[in-house]
Amino acid sequence: MNNEENNEMYYFEKAPVPKAIMHMAVPMIMGMVANMIYNITDAYFIGLLNNTSALAAVTLALPFVTILMALGELFGTGGSTYISRLLGEKNMIGVKIASSVNFYLSLLAGVVFSIICIPFLTSVLNVLGATGDAFAPTMDYILPFLIGAPFLIANFTLGQTIRGEGAAKESMIGMVISVVVNIILDPILIFTLGMGVMGAAIATVIGNICAVVYYVWYMNSKSPVQSVSLQDFKPTKDILGNIFKIGVSAFLLSCFLIVSSLLFNNYSMMYGDYVVAAFGVANRMCQISDMIGMGLYMGVVPLIAFSYAAADTERLSKLIKTTVTYLVCIVLGIAAILFAFRTQLLSLFSSDTNVIRVGKEILTALLLSTLFAGLSGFITSIFQAFGKGVKSNIMSVARGIALIPIIIAGNIIFGLDGVIWSLTASEFCACVVGVCLLINTK
Repeated sequence: MNNEENNEMYYFEKAPVPKAIMHMAVPMIMGMVANMIYNITDAYFIGLLNNTSALAAVTLALPFVTILMALGELFGTGGSTYISRLLGEKNMIGVKIASSVNFYLSLLAGVVFSIICIPFLTSVLNVLGATGDAFAPTMDYILPFLIGAPFLIANFTLGQTIRGEGAAKESMIGMVISVVVNIILDPILIFTLGMGVMGAAIATVIGNICAVVYYVWYMNSKSPVQSVSLQDFKPTKDILGNIFKIGVSAFLLSCFLIVSSLLFNNYSMMYGDYVVAAFGVANRMCQISDMIGMGLYMGVVPLIAFSYAAADTERLSKLIKTTVTYLVCIVLGIAAILFAFRTQLLSLFSSDTNVIRVGKEILTALLLSTLFAGLSGFITSIFQAFGKGVKSNIMSVARGIALIPIIIAGNIIFGLDGVIWSLTASEFCACVVGVCLLINTK
C-alpha cells in the first residue's frame, strides 16, 4: 500500500468507489459479525443453564438495552455524520471541538440515565413485561447495565465518531476488543463464579469499558483530527444543533424499536414463555443477515456525507448505487442459507420442541423482512449523511409507527401468526415510505 492509500482522505476523495466502499465497510462488517458472534455465544451460554426463564429474561431486557444503544446512537450518528461533513468542508478545528463535545456529552448522558432509572428498577421491569419466573433473572441481567451505562453509551458513540473520520479499522478494533473480552468472561462469570445471567451482563459491561479505553487512547494519541481534550469541549448552538438534528432521528428510531419490542414481548407473553424465548433465539440468528447489511451501509455513511458536503455529485451517485447492489446481494444470500438450515440452527440453542417449532416461523418472518429493513436503514442513513433531519426523522417514525397498528390488528385477526408476521409487514411499509422520500430528495 502506498503512502497515499495510508491517508484516510484518499478513500474519501480519490479511491475508486468499490475500493472506498470495501475500505470503509469491510472493517465495519467484521466488527458487526464479531458482535453477532457475541450475541449468539451469549445466548448459547445462557441456554446451557437449561432455564427457559433465563433465556426469556435476555429477550425481555432487549428494549432496555436498546435505550442505551439509542442514547449512543444519538451522539454517535449525529456526531459522526457531522464530523464527516466538516471534513468535506475542510474544517479541521470544527472536527476537534465537535468530537470532544460529543464524547463528554455521551458520558454525561449515561450518568444521568443511571441516576434516573436505578430508583425505579422494579417499575421498569414491570413495563418490560417481566413477570413470574422471568422477573428475578431479568432484574439480575439489567442491573449491571444500569451501573455501566456511561461506558455502554460512550462505546456506541466513539465507535461511530472514529469511523466518521474514515478510521474504519480502528473502529473495528474497538468492537472486537469488546466482543473478545465479553466471550472470554462469559463462561467464567456465568458458570465458574455461578452468577448466571448477571454474569453475562457484567461481562458485557467490562467488554464495553475496555473498548472505551481503546477509543480514548486512539483519539488522544493517534487521531489526526479528533480530540477528547477538555480544552476542546466548547459546545455551541451550531455544534449541538448539527449533532442533535441528525442524532435525534437515530434516537427516535431506536425508541420506536423499543416500543415495538415491548409490544412484541407483551403480545408474545400472552402465548407463553417459549414464544419469547423462540423470538430471542431467532432474532439472534437473523442478526447474521441484519448486521452484515447494517455494517455495509453504516460503513459507507462517512463517504456519502463527505461527498455530499464536498458537492461531488458524480461520486455520490456511484456510492449510493453500488452500495444498494452489494446490500441486496449480501442480505438475500445470507437469508437463503439461514432459511435452509433453520431447524438445525434452532436446535443448537434449545431442545424445547415448542421453542423450535415457533422459532422456525419467527425466523422465516424475520428473514423475509431483512431486505426491507436493510433498504430502509440505508435510506435513513443517506438522509442522516446529507444532514436532512426532517426526512431522517420521518423515516424513523415510519419504521416505528408502522408496527403498532399492524401487530394489534394481526393479533386480533390471526392470533400468534399475526403477531409474528407483523414484523415483516411493517418493514415493507417503511421501505415504501423511504423510497418515496428518496425520489423527492435533491
